[in-house]
Parts: sequence; structure tokens; C-alpha cells
Amino acid sequence: MRGPHNIWRLIRTGATFERTGAMKVALEAMDVPPRLRLLARVMGWPFKWLGYRGDPALPPVTRAITALGPAYIKFGQVLSTRPDVVGPELALQLRMLQDRLPPFDIATAKASFESDIGLPVDQVFSAFSEPVAAASIAQVHRATLAATGQDVAVKVLRPGIERAFRRDVDAFHLAAAIIELASPASRRLRPSEVIRHFEGVVLGELDLRLEAAAASEFAANTKDDAGFRVPTPVWHLSGRRVMVMDWAEGTPMGDVPAIVAAGHDAPALARRVLELFLSHALRDGYFHADMHQGNLKVAANGDIIAYDFGIMGTIDEYTRRVYAEILMGFIAKDYRRVAEVHFEAGYVPRDRDVDAFARALRAVGEPIFGMDASQISMARLLAYLFEVTERFGMETRTELILLQRTMVVVEGVARSLDPHLNMWQGARPVVETYIRENLGPRAMLRDLARTARVLGRFGPRLPQLAEAALIRQTEPVVVVTVPSRRRAAGLMALGAAIALAGVAVAEML
Repeated sequence: MRGPHNIWRLIRTGATFERTGAMKVALEAMDVPPRLRLLARVMGWPFKWLGYRGDPALPPVTRAITALGPAYIKFGQVLSTRPDVVGPELALQLRMLQDRLPPFDIATAKASFESDIGLPVDQVFSAFSEPVAAASIAQVHRATLAATGQDVAVKVLRPGIERAFRRDVDAFHLAAAIIELASPASRRLRPSEVIRHFEGVVLGELDLRLEAAAASEFAANTKDDAGFRVPTPVWHLSGRRVMVMDWAEGTPMGDVPAIVAAGHDAPALARRVLELFLSHALRDGYFHADMHQGNLKVAANGDIIAYDFGIMGTIDEYTRRVYAEILMGFIAKDYRRVAEVHFEAGYVPRDRDVDAFARALRAVGEPIFGMDASQISMARLLAYLFEVTERFGMETRTELILLQRTMVVVEGVARSLDPHLNMWQGARPVVETYIRENLGPRAMLRDLARTARVLGRFGPRLPQLAEAALIRQTEPVVVVTVPSRRRAAGLMALGAAIALAGVAVAEML
């Protein structure tokens, strides 16, 4: 339940960040306004002794987040997809955040399976291992189906994880409201929207049926992709708290020496990872948004295996076309066209200077050409890109940020396999193919045919819809003032309540 009682949770969080030294690092990385920095330090410092100590071997921010528990770990992972909020350097640290939670016992996992699926573990499986991986939300066991002898992965949610997440998310909502109240400048970064996005991601991951559905859809979309595999769910053994999938056997993508020792062509794998991601994003509009080394394996035959589908990205067809044109403009060094696409899509206000924006984009793009990947700092490029978009009034677009973040992650995976791979050169064939198939005359005819089909479906209703629209136009406009005043009073009361909460905090300090 949201409300002032969550202030204690925020104080404990601030105390932990102060005790671990993470407060100063995080505030500087996010370039937080001075007034908000002062508020955060004042709230945290007097209660520093109440904070969790954490693991001194970890960097400050990672140390604080892991000490605070599963919801904070997951929030850190989600924030790693928002370098526009936390800054590119801190986003990179958060992306490498590892779950350091101990596994729960195998008896609890078996009991959870039996409760959710309604079948005895010993009847379904001939073997059921100890945990092979433990994360913030769930842990994974390797098992063998008794009926077929097939090896499978059994993912089980942590006991009580739903309640713990809902409790902490309520505190996050209060923190976002306080931030927006104390610093109007922070509203461009949309803290409340970030929390709502995080809540949506977490609620999706807390129902493993949704992850199974994501895996199934992703597998269907990519079934014809050469050299790529997605484990499929075993639906009759999957439920809200338990998911059973094919076992993914292979060498972890992060173990490059083992990949090379197994006889695989590492540079070819690097190019394929990049091409697959772009194909999924542009062709399907549905991509794996957490495609780091820990979620990829290389099979014995050289296939790339992806797993863990808790975070998936979606892009509508129009945005895919816009993004493809932006990518192609960078690849072709046509910065004027890149700028025009931003204006045409409404990403940048029309009152800004398109030529000045094109010159600013040139400063982003030019450093990456004529250099191999080992000389390029993606963090520095992203930092300048966000600076440019802020200067030209471009608001945060979650779907593009997630796509751009994943592209940086994939570029990092590819670079680990081939340090000299240039992301833009590797992207060119996929982007050119997409543009050829989706931005030419054939695409226009396909769009017209699709429009005709939609009109055909609604054809019988068009007369009624037209009549209803005309009636609405001829009806007199009734101005009702009382409800609007009540709404205004309600908003004033809400503002006053938030302000009083801030005063209460100050008095407690």
C-alpha cells in the first residue's frame, strides 16, 4: 500500500547507500541537481548506522543494491536499460550487476512445483538436481522427464517474492513522487514512468506463464533463422510459479577461450549475434532485450542458443522503419537525413534548427568511422548523444532507449568474440535488406493492400460510424465547471499531502 509509511523504507535505503559510499557515486553519475543531492544526503546521513553493510569487495553501487535485496537488484538491472536516467557509465556497471542471493533448498522448490502443477515431482521427473543458477526472482534446476528421458530446465520462483516486490515497489513510487516534487528538472527523465515501467517488467516476470509465452512467440518468430535456437516451454508442466523448458546445452558465450578451443569461429559468431539481433528487432519488432553473455550459449554444432526471456522488447512497424532510416543514415554518413527523420517522426520539436541538429549528430557519428571497435568508447558516444537530444528538446522514448541499450549490449558481446568488429559495418547488410523490403514501392503497395483490408472489414459499419461522427459534431457543447473544480481541489489536496510528507521527513531529520 502506497503512502507515507513507506518513508521508513526510503530512509533505510538512503542509509544503506550512505554507508556503502554508493550515494555520492550514484548522484554524480546521474548528474542530479544540487538541491536534490542535498535532500538525498540529508535524508540518508543521520541514519547511516541503520544501513546494511553489504559486501566490501563490490563496487559501491553494486554493494548497496545487492545488500538491499531482490527488488533492488532487479530495479538495478532494469535501470541498466535506461542510460538516459542513470548515465552511461553507471548503466554499464548496473548491466554487469550479478545476483548474489543464496539458493533456497531443493525441498522448497519441489513443494512449489507440486503445489503449482498438481503432480508429484518423483512421478514427473526421474532426476531433479540441486539449483544450477540462483537469481533475484527465481532459481533453475536441471531435471529429466520420466516419460521421455528428455533433459529440461525447471525454473521456480523464490518463496514470498511477490509480496517482497510489491512492498518495495510501493516505496519506489513514493521516492519518484518526492524526486519530481523536489526537482522539476528531473521530470524530463520521467521518474514515475520509470517506476511504472519497472513495475510492469517485474509483474510480468512474477508470472512465469508470461515468460513461457514470450519464449514460445520468440521461438516461432525465429524458427527459420539459421544457426539460432530458442528452448521451447513444456506447457503442461508450466504454471504461474513454475516453468519447464528444454535444457540448453552449450558453452557459455562469455567463455571465449572455451568457444575457440571447441573449434568455433569466434569472429563469425560475433557477426551472427549482431545480425540476429537486428533481424529480430527490425523484421519482427520483437527482440530479446537482455541479450548479454549470461543469456547466450554456443551449441556443439555452432548454433547460438538464447534463454531467459523475462525482458523482451517490442517495436511497432512505424518505429522500426524510422529506426532503420536512422541507422542507415548513420551508416551512409547522411546526417542531414538522420536529422530529418527525427523531425518527421516528431522526436524533436519542429521549432528547432534541423541543420544544427544534423551537425550535432555528425559529432556523434564521425568518431566511429575509420576506427575499429577496440578504439571506440560507446559510453562516451551515448553520453554525448543524450546531451544532444536534451539540448534539442527530445523527450525520453522508452522503446528506443531499450533498443539502443540492447544494441550496445549486443555490440559488447560481439566485441568480446571479435575485438576488431565494427558494429556499424556489421549492421549494414541487415539494415539495407530491411529498407529494401519495407521502404520501397513494394512496401507502399503492401501498406495500401493492408489499408484496403481494414476498410473492408469495417465496410458494413462505415455508414453508422460516419453518422455518429456527424451527430457528435452537431450536438451543443455543454460546459460543466463543478467536476473540473473538484478535480482541481483533488490535485491541490494531493499536492498538499505530498508536501506534508516532505515536511514530516524534514522534521524527522
